[in-house]
Amino acid sequence: MRPARPDAPRRPFPEVPGVTHRFVSARGVAFHLAEAGPADGEPVLLLHGFTQHWYTWHRVLPELADDHRLICLDLRGCGWSQAPGRGYHSAGLVQDVLAVMDELALERVRLIGHECGGWLGFLLCLAAPERFDGYLALNTSHPWRRAKGRLPLDAWRFWYTAAWEYPGIGRRVLRHWPGFTRFLLRHWTADPSCWEPAVLEEFVQALRAPQRARAGEQLLWQFVLHDIPALATGRYREQRLAVPTLMLCGDRDPVTRPAREVPGVTVRVVPGGRLLPEENPRAVADAAREHFRTAGMPGAERS
Repeated sequence: MRPARPDAPRRPFPEVPGVTHRFVSARGVAFHLAEAGPADGEPVLLLHGFTQHWYTWHRVLPELADDHRLICLDLRGCGWSQAPGRGYHSAGLVQDVLAVMDELALERVRLIGHECGGWLGFLLCLAAPERFDGYLALNTSHPWRRAKGRLPLDAWRFWYTAAWEYPGIGRRVLRHWPGFTRFLLRHWTADPSCWEPAVLEEFVQALRAPQRARAGEQLLWQFVLHDIPALATGRYREQRLAVPTLMLCGDRDPVTRPAREVPGVTVRVVPGGRLLPEENPRAVADAAREHFRTAGMPGAERS
């Protein structure tokens, strides 16, 4: 294993059978990867959401590891990846992911993204469709929401971000008010009893480190500065998605409502809340197998 940079957390990795860990450097940042499955399996890149990291996938990995090479990336500033002071806007995160793929010599992958990692997945598929053979998006919105020059009417569901996103304030809430993070992680599930206490605390405590808290604040603030205006003004209206995409939505997700289908995007509602990888890993794995199999068939939409 390549050693972490000095600002990487000193906490041990959570134990998941069959998972190995390493670090790669890309764009001047040390990125942590958790990997499972055969080295010669079809590569699948998994992108976590906020407030989580690679361990988001700990219940999904055993479901897919028999015949897929699974690569769970900690995004810039999250989990065990390095947390520089800048670079958290979506365009930079897109370049991060593509640079990591280049470092791993991955010309093409299948992609799974959850929550803000799901939003990032759409931007990746728009920016570099030739790099992705299929995309599974979980608990997120696509860039073709009907905004009509204003924010969607259900934007109020993201009320909690006000405590985390404002510069200088968000990092303090993440560090010193862990009960708020704990409450939301439980609130976002359809059945909070799905949480094992140690798993819940892993995500809560990971955000309390100063550099992780600052990074989390920046991830959300950059979304406010760049992505929300892009949605409100319909920046993606004329862009066409060339990567076959399936969206899974939890029927009891309290934040993101099922999106409308658009060309190239199929929407499916399954039992669960906002944290489908934790709540319904079998549905996620089954959808991934089915979608990636059909996405690779002749006639599937491609660029």
